[in-house]
Amino acid sequence: MQYAYHHAVASDLPEHSRITRLYDKPDLADAYTVRLPAEASHDPEVLARFIFAQQAPWTQQLMRLRDILVAGFGIKTARQLEASAAADSQHIQIFRIIEKSATEIVLGENDMHLDFRLSVMLHSATLGQDTQRHLTLSTVVHCHNMLGRVYIRLIAPFHRAIVQSCLRRAARAGWPAAT
Repeated sequence: MQYAYHHAVASDLPEHSRITRLYDKPDLADAYTVRLPAEASHDPEVLARFIFAQQAPWTQQLMRLRDILVAGFGIKTARQLEASAAADSQHIQIFRIIEKSATEIVLGENDMHLDFRLSVMLHSATLGQDTQRHLTLSTVVHCHNMLGRVYIRLIAPFHRAIVQSCLRRAARAGWPAAT
């Protein structure tokens, strides 16, 4: 599989990710991988903050529409998630930091209808004499009820487009350098 610096490639959930085996049967599980330049940061939190800061303007419009549609169903709105994040420094954008290691940061949220986890994980692959660094952004979702399952089916295509867009935009903006 070829990984270009500006191209997010659909991939398997990383075998060693903390979220890969989190749920027996996730209702959504996806992963996208990008190749990192050698000089890019080795800190998954720095990279996660950078990725989620690269959202395209159209994603904000989608979030506003989503909030209008879900407000009456007990699903947390972006405004509620932002308020929660503002009150707690252990967030990246609207995502709560669940755990960190030297190679992975896990973000997520629990809701009455579903729980989700995001992972930003760094890993390397050796091809002949060349060692390439990669970053994989993975998502797993576990739904608690029918509303959660309907919701995740409806938003899954948008979720995937947003993830790929954020990774492409981060690559084009130039990854933060290692310190």
